[in-house]
Amino acid sequence: MTGTESKQGVRATLRARRREIAGSRDIGADDDALAALALELAAAARPVAGADGPLVALSYESLPHEPPTAALNTALRAAGWQVLVPITLPDLDLDWCDLADADRTPLGTAAPARADLALIPGLAVDHHGTRLGQGGGCYDRVLPRLRPGTPVAVLLHPGEHTSATLPREPHDQPVSTVLTAEGVTPSSARG
Repeated sequence: MTGTESKQGVRATLRARRREIAGSRDIGADDDALAALALELAAAARPVAGADGPLVALSYESLPHEPPTAALNTALRAAGWQVLVPITLPDLDLDWCDLADADRTPLGTAAPARADLALIPGLAVDHHGTRLGQGGGCYDRVLPRLRPGTPVAVLLHPGEHTSATLPREPHDQPVSTVLTAEGVTPSSARG
């Protein structure tokens, strides 16, 4: 079995599990908890050296089965952060726009270099910081564009941070932190 086939099988299992977990969660309470915890992470983030203007957070707008990000994004903006969310390009790379911009003006694929904090999606993370996403490789392209040391937190539902070792390929980028509604857990790949 190849690493890709292995990942596909693991993803199918994790997606089914996610649907079960999401169905059992109080999404409103999780939204509020994630917002509070994200503000704690944001308070500890260091600004990009020499950067002018607001602190910048990469985030995203969650889909129905994902951990909710609406309150988190609102809280970051209320705290003075510029929140950038992705625009998926045809080749599955990510452009970015300011969440406050109603026109969703693209800022370019290099926008992550301005980030002081990255909050990203995933299906699971293991104790080594290996993140398994949806399979498009979008964030494997984005993470190398961050400046070294930028905190990267994957938002998961409680129970999706696994002690099992996830399949990993050379292009997979480790993450430093897992954020669930129940708390923040650093990985051994801390940035």
